[in-house]
Amino acid sequence: MERSSSATQPKHTNIGVVGLGIIGRAIAGHLRRKGFSVFVWNRSPRPVPNFVGSPEELAGLCNYIQIFVSDDDALLQTVEQLSEKLTQRHVFFAHSTVAPDSMRAAGDVVERRGARFVEACFTGSKGAAEKGELVYYVGGTDEALREGRPILEASGKEIVHIGPVGQASAIKVATNMVTAASIQATAEALALVQAQGLPFEKFLEAMRANASYSGTLAMKLPKMLERDFAPHFSVKHMFKDMQIAGQIALSHYLDLGVTAAARDQLFEQMQWGHGDDDYSSVLRKYLQEPGPGYSEESQIQEPLEQSDAEESITALAETQTPNVEPQEAGPVASPEAVLGFSGTMNAPAPAATPLRRGFLKQLLSRFSSGGE
Repeated sequence: MERSSSATQPKHTNIGVVGLGIIGRAIAGHLRRKGFSVFVWNRSPRPVPNFVGSPEELAGLCNYIQIFVSDDDALLQTVEQLSEKLTQRHVFFAHSTVAPDSMRAAGDVVERRGARFVEACFTGSKGAAEKGELVYYVGGTDEALREGRPILEASGKEIVHIGPVGQASAIKVATNMVTAASIQATAEALALVQAQGLPFEKFLEAMRANASYSGTLAMKLPKMLERDFAPHFSVKHMFKDMQIAGQIALSHYLDLGVTAAARDQLFEQMQWGHGDDDYSSVLRKYLQEPGPGYSEESQIQEPLEQSDAEESITALAETQTPNVEPQEAGPVASPEAVLGFSGTMNAPAPAATPLRRGFLKQLLSRFSSGGE
């Protein structure tokens, strides 16, 4: 584990940023504030300084290229677009959380062109990116890391060298498994607290004194209690990472029951149209804000929210949604099967309160397995 120590940074180096999502946009702004010349490209044009016409144009202008795209396909497509323009003067940083095999494939393409490839997964959300306080998990050759270090230090507070390309991706997925499980467990704990009629403030007070309290809970729990689901790390991206974990598990015959449960709850939020919200919105299933005239018999139906990811979510569900039952390895035929309850009823997701729906799912599961 190494901390930033470089006294000099290449102030006049042109840095290219591909992908202007939450993190890419924040990093580009931070680098500009630190005096770097930053050129950017995104599939959807944005009204930002130095927006270029293509990845190829960006590669012609910049020696250092940082890639912040969302998934395996986007990373590999971007690498292919850039490959013809890459030369020995380029250092290529892949920041996406993808499968280790995809990261290695991207590295092979870049290195065949004579450029250096740095796997640079990160932890930290929008605020950390804006402040230049990301933590990077990196992989690559000593030469690539030596040349790329000043660029990473410009936007990160710590660099953890994991090993060869691909290993940092595995570590990043593993850490996100813990994060997703922690927030899912917190949502369920809040449901229990509410069911007992206890004030959430007492739960927060108790957790702050508990050994399991973490940096993630310090950031997320107050926002969850406020029902503030503004995206710092979206549902759709955390779901994608849990899918990667599931794919790795299948290839090694691992039963990751907690990860599968967290994945399925994230998918349910996507079904309800919340894919662009923060992943802590899994709380929606368990808590409601009682309003005037609320009674135990009342039912709450949340309107679906439209998002830019709607079409890709539908395609994802139809082609590669993992089975909700962790003991079965095959994919499901439809997104309803992931929800279990709505699939059983052969109807869209019900409008009943999430707590009641979860309780009925448990009853059905117990009856189907012969339990009492």
